[in-house]
Amino acid sequence: MIDPRLLTLRVFARCGTIGATAELTGYSPSAVSAQLRELQRVLGMQLLTKDGRGVRLTATGRFLVAGSDTLIAGWESLRAAAMEAGDQVPSHFGLGGFSTAAAQLLAPLAATLRSTRPLLEVQVLEANPARCFDLLVAERIDLAVIVAMQSDTSVEDDPRFEQTFLLDDPLDVIIPSDHPLASRETVTLEELASEPWITESAGSTYHSLFTAAFTAVGVTPRIAHEAVEWETQIAFVGAGLGVGLLPRLAPLHSAENVVRLRITGKGKPTRRIVAAVRRGSIASPLIQESLGILQASANRILAARPGDDL
Repeated sequence: MIDPRLLTLRVFARCGTIGATAELTGYSPSAVSAQLRELQRVLGMQLLTKDGRGVRLTATGRFLVAGSDTLIAGWESLRAAAMEAGDQVPSHFGLGGFSTAAAQLLAPLAATLRSTRPLLEVQVLEANPARCFDLLVAERIDLAVIVAMQSDTSVEDDPRFEQTFLLDDPLDVIIPSDHPLASRETVTLEELASEPWITESAGSTYHSLFTAAFTAVGVTPRIAHEAVEWETQIAFVGAGLGVGLLPRLAPLHSAENVVRLRITGKGKPTRRIVAAVRRGSIASPLIQESLGILQASANRILAARPGDDL
């Protein structure tokens, strides 16, 4: 079993503050500080040093955290093998994912697991991708569904995580229903280049995806309004304030005065959706079952799309 104080150190290394570590692990800030001090004492190493009002990792602490990746992955693999050997499952299984993934993929997964494994406590947490990685490191969740390009940490390159591809989710254009192009089924980004656009603020990942799509067609869009939630953006479009991009997984529901058009041509933006787990844990029978359910759901979503999106 891995020393929980080492796990706390790893969470601190990812979060950077005692307060954020406490929030993720469920310990009080004083308990986190006590664990880290005790770990230093037991190991005989200075792992933390003062940094203004807070603390940061020393070179020794950073080296220890980086070296523990292999140790944690080995423990996860051993734990998965032991569970399978004894035909056992954990008592708790945590799932995390961004809003549309939680609704379209994680909710069906949780419902299925409740049916196939009635003694298993399944918890679903809605969180953005960066938060999901924090929760995985803190062992608050065991599987996350994320947009691969939405995190500062590359899943492919990070030794702490393993990923499984689920589907590519294209982004559509949403425009007011009285727009001159509203009767169309498809549109190109060039045709809407001069429109007032609604997107997230600069620095966000969706803003980067938005900008990259227009860069690919050699156009600089005019950003008129900013919105974080899809529902807000849809409301802005319905009010005639501009046009925006909406992932295919995000439904319009009963939105008034809003029409959805598929994007064709160069620069068609798409987000890649993957399942991420702690490295070594992917061999767990429960995670394997969950990945199979997620992939089946993804296949159903793809099968329901127009032929040119497959």
